[in-house]
Amino acid sequence: MANPLIAIVGRPNVGKSTFFNKVVGRKISITDDRAGVTRDRLYADSEWRGKAFSIVDTGGIELRSEDTMWKEIKKQAEVAIDTAQVIMFFVDGREGLTTSDYDVADMLRRSKKPVILVVNKIDEYSEEKVFEFYSLGLGEPYAVSAEHGTGIGDVLDEAVSWFEKSENVEDESIKIAVVGKPNAGKSSLVNKLLGFERSIVTNIAGTTRDAIDTKFTYDGRNYTIIDTAGIRKKSKVEDDVEYYSVMRAFDAVRRADVCLLVVDCADGLTEQDTKIIGYVHEQGKPSVVVMNKWDLIEKDTNTINKFEAGLKEDLKFMDYFKSVYISAKTGQRTEKILSIVDEVYAHAHHRIATGVLNDIISDAVRANEPPSYNGRRLKVYYSSQVAVAPPTIVLFVNSSDLLHFSYQRFLENVLRKSFDFSGTPIKILTREKNGD
Repeated sequence: MANPLIAIVGRPNVGKSTFFNKVVGRKISITDDRAGVTRDRLYADSEWRGKAFSIVDTGGIELRSEDTMWKEIKKQAEVAIDTAQVIMFFVDGREGLTTSDYDVADMLRRSKKPVILVVNKIDEYSEEKVFEFYSLGLGEPYAVSAEHGTGIGDVLDEAVSWFEKSENVEDESIKIAVVGKPNAGKSSLVNKLLGFERSIVTNIAGTTRDAIDTKFTYDGRNYTIIDTAGIRKKSKVEDDVEYYSVMRAFDAVRRADVCLLVVDCADGLTEQDTKIIGYVHEQGKPSVVVMNKWDLIEKDTNTINKFEAGLKEDLKFMDYFKSVYISAKTGQRTEKILSIVDEVYAHAHHRIATGVLNDIISDAVRANEPPSYNGRRLKVYYSSQVAVAPPTIVLFVNSSDLLHFSYQRFLENVLRKSFDFSGTPIKILTREKNGD
C-alpha cells in the first residue's frame, strides 16, 4: 500500500521548498528567492511519530497569470492536489494576505480535501501576525518559521492525524534515472513512458530543474522514474540554481538502478553526452543509450548501422552499451525501452556460481598466460563473485601489481563471452594471497 501523500501548495516564494527540505531532512528542493524556481512536482518519503508518508513540493501557483510557464505550473499543482490526501497551504506571514492567496484558497476549498493553513516566516509568534489569515475560511492558521524550524512539529501532528495507520512498504521498484543534455527530449520520453503529462514540456532549455521521482506499474512490475535537469558543460553552468540541479542529476544517477542516457540523434553523441555516460559507467550503473528524435533523421538501409558504428567508436571505454532508436514525440519504439531496462537490470544482478567462475578464469589463464614483469608472473589462485549491481569479481592473486589493465580487460571479455552482461559494467578486483 502506498504511503499517504501531503501536497505543499501556495503562491510563489512563500517558503514551501524550505519547509519541504526541513521535513525530508536533506536538501532536495531548490530554495532561492526568485519566483518560479520549483517548477515541477517534487516527491520524497518521510516519517513523523511512526507514521510514514510521502510529501510533494509544487511550483508556486499564480492563477491570474497568462504566462505559459505559470499556466504549466498551475496544471502541475492541480495534479498534486488531486492525488494528495492532505494539503498544506502556505502563505507569507511577513507580506500578509494577497489577492492570490484568496484565489488559491478558493481552489483548495473546491478540492474537498483536508487543508492545513500554514503561515510561514513567523519568527516570533503573536496572535496579531496570524489573525488576518482566518479570513481565508480554512480554519486555524499554524504559525511556523520553516527557515528556523519552529512550529513544524505542530503542522506535521495535524497532517498525520488525517492518515489512517499504514505500514511502511519497502520500495522494491526499479529506479530509472533519465539523464542527458538539455532539450534532448528527456521529459517527453518520461511522459510517453508514464502515459500522461507529468513533467512540464516546453521548448525552453532547462525547464526541468529538479530530479523528480514518479512511481508507476507496467506489465505487473513496479518502477520509479527519475526525470532530471539537463546536464550542461561546467563552463556554461553560471547560475547557482542550475548548478544545484546538475548536482541533483548526478545524485539521481547514484541512486538509480538503471540509467537512460537520452541523446538527440540530430546532434549525435557529443563530448558532453560521452562525459555524462562516462559518469554513469564510473558509478557502476547499467544503462541504455536512447537515441531520440529518430523520426527526424533521413534514412537508408545502412543508417542505423552507421549510427551504431559511431557509438562503438565514441564509447570504446564501455563497449557493453545497449542502444535503442526512438522518437519520444511519435512514440516510435518507446514501448521497447522498459523491456530493455528489465534486461540490463537482470544482467547487472546476475550471479555466477563460484565453481563455474573458477573454471572459466582458470581456462582463460591457461589459454593466455599473463605477461611477466621483472621475472614475475601473475598467478590467479581462485576467484569469487562478491557483489551484484554491478557484478563484482575478486581474483585472489600473488601480487595485485602484476595485473596489468590490458590483462584485466582480457578477463572481462572472457566473462562477457561466457555470460550476457550487455548493458552493465563489470568490476574486477584483486586480493593478495600469500604464496608465489
